[in-house]
Amino acid sequence: MSRFIGPRLKVMRALGVDLPGLSRKTIEARPTPPGQHGNKASRKRRSDFGVKLQEKQKIRFNYGLTETQMRRLILDARKGKEPTGERLLQLLERRMDNVVFRAGFAPTVIAARQLVSHGHLMLNGKPANIPSIRLNVGDEIAVKAKSKHIPMVVETVKQPSLERPEWLSWDASTQVVKVAHLPAVSDVPFPVDVQLVVEYYANRV
Repeated sequence: MSRFIGPRLKVMRALGVDLPGLSRKTIEARPTPPGQHGNKASRKRRSDFGVKLQEKQKIRFNYGLTETQMRRLILDARKGKEPTGERLLQLLERRMDNVVFRAGFAPTVIAARQLVSHGHLMLNGKPANIPSIRLNVGDEIAVKAKSKHIPMVVETVKQPSLERPEWLSWDASTQVVKVAHLPAVSDVPFPVDVQLVVEYYANRV
């Protein structure tokens, strides 16, 4: 899943939602599920399990996670004082690959993960190549000087896939992004009922 190479638009149509971390495209023109029975499938009532699975899959595909990574995150989210669902979304948004995406250095989370893995980013002035690093308030991310000319980076900085969130402080002159404060549930860029995700994993981890 972390290297998903399948048809991204098809996945979004199946889930019925745009996932900006997965693709810059939208399902606006073809909102029905894929396949010759798409219109009928969209009217079919899902089981409780199916609804919970769908919400879980939204998160997996948007953030590009494996099932193992999801289970680990759920366990970590349960340790906090906040509600499990809220903490889960906060942990997801704080991943370095996601912050690189939300900062406008890459068009998708998948592209951001590649940038990080290939060593193009600096975290607090030091090289960082682990996409799953969790950023804290005050942490700063910047693209290495020699990597600022990568066409994808140049284009995305000029025209980010999403508006940079308020919890990230962007310095246009230096192209450095700083975590101003921790993200909230409302900062997640797609609709998801995270409580259903928590319920999905209730007896699975």
